[in-house]
Formats: sequence, C-alpha cells, structure tokens
Amino acid sequence: MAYITETKPVLLLSSLAARPFVAFWNVMVRIAEAHPKMTAVKALNAQTDAQLAARGTSRTDEIRRIFAGQFYL
Repeated sequence: MAYITETKPVLLLSSLAARPFVAFWNVMVRIAEAHPKMTAVKALNAQTDAQLAARGTSRTDEIRRIFAGQFYL
C-alpha cells in the first residue's frame, strides 16, 4: 500500500519581511569576498607551511604584509 503526503510551503509574514535584509546581507558578503585582500588571504590559505618556508616567509608575516595599511598586527 502506498501513501502520498503532500506538503504545502508555509508563507510567513516574517520571512517575507526578512527577505530584503537577507538579500542586502548576501550582497555585502559578496562584495567583501571579492576584495583583493580577501583574494590574497584565500591564496595564502591554499599554500602549505612548507611552501611558505621555501619562500622564506611565514603565515604570520604574510598576513601582516596583506593587512599592513589596515590593521595593527
């Protein structure tokens, strides 16, 4: 014997009211992730400590170099 269940999506007023804020937040995150500094951090994270040591630097030094003008590290 087969049973069929049908569910209908519930449309809540709170979810409708939150949609513009969620969309705005998603846009802000995408802008931040597209920044050249974040691209450099992603490239740094893709490297191993051995590769950094071969270049004569460390992860800490590279973070300081990337964020030199923005933060005091």
